[in-house]
Amino acid sequence: MSNFPYLSLLVGLPLVGSAVLAFLPRSQGALAKKLALVWTLVVLGLTVALWVAFKAKGDRFQLRESYPWIPQWDVRFSFEVDGIALVMIALIGVLVPLVVVASWKTVEKLDGKRSVPAYFALLLALQGLMTGAFASSDVLLFYVFFEAMLVPMYFLIGSYGETQRRQYAAVKFFLYSLVGGLFMLAAVIGLWVYGGHTFNWHTLQQAEFNTMAERWMFLGFFIAFAIKAPFFPFHTWLPDAGGAAPAPAAALLVAVMDKVGTFGILRYCLSLFPNASKYFAPLAIALSLVGIIYAALLAVGQDNLKRLVAYTSVAHFGFIGIGIFAFTTQSGTGAVLYMLNHGLATGLLFLVVGFLVARRGSASIKDFGGAGKLVPILAGVFFIAGLASLALPGTSPFVSEFLVLIGVFSVYKTVAVIATLGIVLAAGYVLWMYQRTMQGTLNPALKDVPAMNSDIKVRELIVVTPLIALILLLGFYPKPVIDVINPAVKATLIQDLGKSDPAPISTEAKK
Repeated sequence: MSNFPYLSLLVGLPLVGSAVLAFLPRSQGALAKKLALVWTLVVLGLTVALWVAFKAKGDRFQLRESYPWIPQWDVRFSFEVDGIALVMIALIGVLVPLVVVASWKTVEKLDGKRSVPAYFALLLALQGLMTGAFASSDVLLFYVFFEAMLVPMYFLIGSYGETQRRQYAAVKFFLYSLVGGLFMLAAVIGLWVYGGHTFNWHTLQQAEFNTMAERWMFLGFFIAFAIKAPFFPFHTWLPDAGGAAPAPAAALLVAVMDKVGTFGILRYCLSLFPNASKYFAPLAIALSLVGIIYAALLAVGQDNLKRLVAYTSVAHFGFIGIGIFAFTTQSGTGAVLYMLNHGLATGLLFLVVGFLVARRGSASIKDFGGAGKLVPILAGVFFIAGLASLALPGTSPFVSEFLVLIGVFSVYKTVAVIATLGIVLAAGYVLWMYQRTMQGTLNPALKDVPAMNSDIKVRELIVVTPLIALILLLGFYPKPVIDVINPAVKATLIQDLGKSDPAPISTEAKK
């Protein structure tokens, strides 16, 4: 089974499914939904098989595939995964079927000018392109996937968005990402010139660059990834895009697509440009730290549920940033685990917010108030999602945040102490959001909204139950995932970057 083409199928099957759905007539919306669900469940099954085939104690990169593409440039369709890529591909495999189910009724409420088959075709295209970005081992191929994934998300926001500013948000998202992609393109060309006329990741990793060239190429990649992630001050597109996109698409945007940025920093910035990574680490940590506090403060002041969740993600990416650039195995493992757990928790939160917004017809917090009296079970799920977002002990994000903070504290005590303020602020904005929407005196206007008198439905339970189960399971027993992540993180930091963990403080030193 080692020669089975798991990765090319995981990339290709969703793209084929997207093409099939795109050719369905608009009148076949019901068929499109069923086909999309079946297709994504098949991909989920293949993802499970991929996880089983991967050996946590085996080689760093496994399940390699390579096919000719542009022989004149030594460019190939090369795919492989390490533990970091594996957990992100697994996250995609789990989330996309749930997003399809969550979209079941959402797209029907859109006006007749928008095609239901096209919507699900865009979701499948996005799934295949995101998987390709995580699985690529050719730099040019990664760049193609990195840029191509902008297209389906642009149309999901601009054509199927839920606000009047959807086209503005779509254009802003596209332009920000495109500008970042241009910086990366310049760096990719630099790699070709200085790296021996190849785009092969393994060959480039052995290349030696002069100091200035390495720093400029690092910046080209880092700016693109910082925009994608997003890190402060490149974050301003996310609240607009997250607020305008359909909630299921916004869940994919924040839970998975943004992780291409942090994944890219680990795979390309740290591994290909180790000296430049060390040189710019203080700047990256400073930006991440500002992002934690700044975004948390902005989240407190939001009146729009979807924009509030988007700002919480900017703060969470700050924790991932300090975890990566602290260069310890604890913080690095915590950062990668945070990438997974943030996807589960924020994906759940965005989907539940989508259910509430669909019932109320508004994302404004002031239009709710006491809604828990009408939808108590949905309010309970919303509360669980909020607690996971603020990293309550017992939920999976807590494990990630704890690992990041203790890893950072071992090398940058002040940074870790300041970052903990973000935890306090997170408790504030999540609990205040919940109090203003679900608790207190019932807003009389809610009684006149028929949908608000309908508690959680079977379809919605199918969506949220797997995510809640994973959040709780990984909150109490994260070992299986950590065992997969650890070897890849250690290889990145010790082999590629040449760093080692700080020595424990001896008993005599403590005295």
